[in-house]
Amino acid sequence: MKLTKLKTNLGFIMSALILLLFAGCSDDDSNTPATTTGTTTTSTITVNSTLLSFPDAIVNTTTEVKELIVKGVNLNSQIDLTSTNGFEMSLDGVNFSDNLQIDAASANTDTVVYVNFYTEVVGSKNGTISLSSANAANVNVSLYGNASPVIHNYVTFNQQRLAFGSGFNQSHTETFNLHADQSNIETVKMYVKLTCPTGGCDEWDVYANVKVVDPTTGNLYELGRYITPYWNDNSQLDRGFEFDVTDFKSLLTGATELRIRTECWNDKGYEVTVDFDFIEGTPDYLYYAVSPVIAYDDWSSSGVPYGVAHNFDLDKTVTIPANAESTHLRTIISGWGHATPADSATNRPCAEWCFRTHNIKINGANTFEHYMGPIGCSSNPVNNQSPGNWSADRAGWCPGMAVPTRKDVFNTSVAGSTFTFEYDYEDWTNDGANGDAFYATSTFVVVKSNSPISAPVVTN
Repeated sequence: MKLTKLKTNLGFIMSALILLLFAGCSDDDSNTPATTTGTTTTSTITVNSTLLSFPDAIVNTTTEVKELIVKGVNLNSQIDLTSTNGFEMSLDGVNFSDNLQIDAASANTDTVVYVNFYTEVVGSKNGTISLSSANAANVNVSLYGNASPVIHNYVTFNQQRLAFGSGFNQSHTETFNLHADQSNIETVKMYVKLTCPTGGCDEWDVYANVKVVDPTTGNLYELGRYITPYWNDNSQLDRGFEFDVTDFKSLLTGATELRIRTECWNDKGYEVTVDFDFIEGTPDYLYYAVSPVIAYDDWSSSGVPYGVAHNFDLDKTVTIPANAESTHLRTIISGWGHATPADSATNRPCAEWCFRTHNIKINGANTFEHYMGPIGCSSNPVNNQSPGNWSADRAGWCPGMAVPTRKDVFNTSVAGSTFTFEYDYEDWTNDGANGDAFYATSTFVVVKSNSPISAPVVTN
């Protein structure tokens, strides 16, 4: 009986507790956290690429268009796009700007955005497209483009055959029309391309150069010098030997007389093509003028005899125009001959092989130094010269290479001044036991100014 009563009381107590628990729960939703069932949605922006790289463009022109595919996921507002640094976008491929919107109705479908690159400045550019939309993380696309300058190309000699005998000549002179307006020309490059005629090229490494005629004096000025490869051409170089001939821009304009020469002594020779690039940009100075100081450069043995007495005039007096804002000397030098005594330590005869240091004296003082040492013949990309002895280091030149141009700049102004010039070869005496030695040498004085300038005056 007591047990039954206890069970009844416990049941009553449990029922009361349950009622109290439900009584504590209110029907007012404002006091109750909302409970939902299902998956959480995420809003995102997707692109098919995070990097767009453009092919080289010409400055002041627009590149080919790249396509960027944009798609939103669970977006409920528009996508805003902004681009920087000369890169522009379009939805129709016609109207480009640096700001775009993809409306909300299209935000969650594939949208093609057309992108191009335009710049007025030469060089590489990096930019960004930033994409944003409400409730979505921003997305950035990296952009890269490069702008090249406007180049005016002029082909002059075109596979002109130079040889000796069988009706061929070692040199050829012709007049060509070159770029007339030099006002925005920053650089002038010359390229010399050699090809082998039927029957093959000359088997020897021979002296060769390109000259321009000064229309005022009729003198020939050496633009560039090269030594031909043994047995072959320079087809391993895309455009051949390259020379910076900006110093002569005042002569390379309009009707221009040019001469090419190779010191071939057989009827094989070479086919010679010469072309010029006139590269637009901002010139360092608006006006250039040039005068020869010494010019013993027609062929290898027309150079200055080395190690013997001679009557070649290597002492000059130079007067610089008063408005010169920049002055420098431009020299090309290469040695020829196997004269002795050879250098005792290296067994190198002169002047093809012997390493030397020559000086230019200004007003009697050593001012500029020319070291005639190795320049890396064995690493020459024109390396198909076997069985010729092409890889051994010469003194300051190599078979199948352009001969280096040496520029010596006056760091202090010499405007309006007169100075003496002497080309001083390092002392050495030829013993006469193995022929002669020569240094084919040309030196020019170049002046520049932002006002019209006359050529320097050079006297003996």
